[in-house]
Amino acid sequence: MNLSNFIARRYLFARKSLGVINIISVISASAIAIGCAALVVILSIYNGFDSIVRDLNDTYVPDVLILPAEGKTIDTGCEAFVSIASNPAVKAFCPVIEENVFIRNGDRTAVATAKGVDSLYASTTGLNDHMVDGSFELTFGEVNQIVLGRTLAFQLGANPAFIEPVEVYFPSRTADIDLLDPLSSLHKENLYTEGIVSLEQSFDQKYVFMPIRTLRNLLEYDTQATCAEIYLNQEGLDRKGFAKESITEEFERILSDRFIVKDKRQQNQMLYKLLKYEKLAIYLILIFVMIIISFNIFSSLSMLMIEKQDDVRILRSMGAEDKLVRSIFVREGWMISLLGIAAGLLLGLMVCFIQQKFGIVKMPGNFVVSAYPVVIKWTDTVAVVAGVGLVGYIISLLTKSVGERL
Repeated sequence: MNLSNFIARRYLFARKSLGVINIISVISASAIAIGCAALVVILSIYNGFDSIVRDLNDTYVPDVLILPAEGKTIDTGCEAFVSIASNPAVKAFCPVIEENVFIRNGDRTAVATAKGVDSLYASTTGLNDHMVDGSFELTFGEVNQIVLGRTLAFQLGANPAFIEPVEVYFPSRTADIDLLDPLSSLHKENLYTEGIVSLEQSFDQKYVFMPIRTLRNLLEYDTQATCAEIYLNQEGLDRKGFAKESITEEFERILSDRFIVKDKRQQNQMLYKLLKYEKLAIYLILIFVMIIISFNIFSSLSMLMIEKQDDVRILRSMGAEDKLVRSIFVREGWMISLLGIAAGLLLGLMVCFIQQKFGIVKMPGNFVVSAYPVVIKWTDTVAVVAGVGLVGYIISLLTKSVGERL
């Protein structure tokens, strides 16, 4: 049996009346437990929000986006795109047109980004699951329909229950502007509001969806599109849900340098970097708080070493080296840290499980979820144990400087 471990354990767990030093040790362990539990809970809640943001983003962001390297439009009917669409890993190949348009509904107006899509788009993306009114149907027989973002629909006063069409305008690309009658140079399409979709604020106030053929008529396009959105099946995705590098490289080879190929990460580089660095910043801030909390261990150990001077003299008279004496108090500080970590980990995981199961703490206002989301990751648990444990061990080592003076 390791002598330093045995003596340290006796000092920590011996049955005796609680003195000031013992109370300080209990407070130190409790503080570490609370800090450790807070780390687990906060990181798990952040994981929950991170998961929601990624899921909402994945709802309308394609696995692969193809843009023209030069100019504004591409011909999605060319041989290269036919070859890509026939790839076994491709679940859906959707030509898309995006353009800013002017919309009017009665006396209300707005500028929005019109997104012209085909019938395959709605069934491939997850937008149908985020409809707050109506449905994602862009045609009804020969009638052309639109789906508006929630904020945009509110701004225009549009509703699927209304029978009046919404007017969409875009200036002619070929006609000259008549100064006597400027409106004659505008193309107009009348569309009926069929649905209202809601994801997040920037999306809700930006997009209006309409049939691609209608937007082509409005923009005077033939078969052109501004981009191509590609959705892959499981065969083309890696374990994190991103397009496999081999797939994007194959698309780049087929399209050569005439087009730009972007996977999901490249389309939202800022978002993924922000989510990654925000979590790291939260972790480092909380570890810094744990460093401050852990100085309680240093105080309690320093006082214990002063109290146990008689024991130290006896050990030295029996032949114990200074290294052994210092090791006793380092081990006790380490034990206090481990007790705090174990209790904090158990408490934090219990709180997360209760919130995950029952959603006790509710989200304020109108959000996509009613309660604070919680996602527990084993990597976070390991990071918490490693980080707090290392802090506790380093603080315990500082007691050597006190021991050398005794």
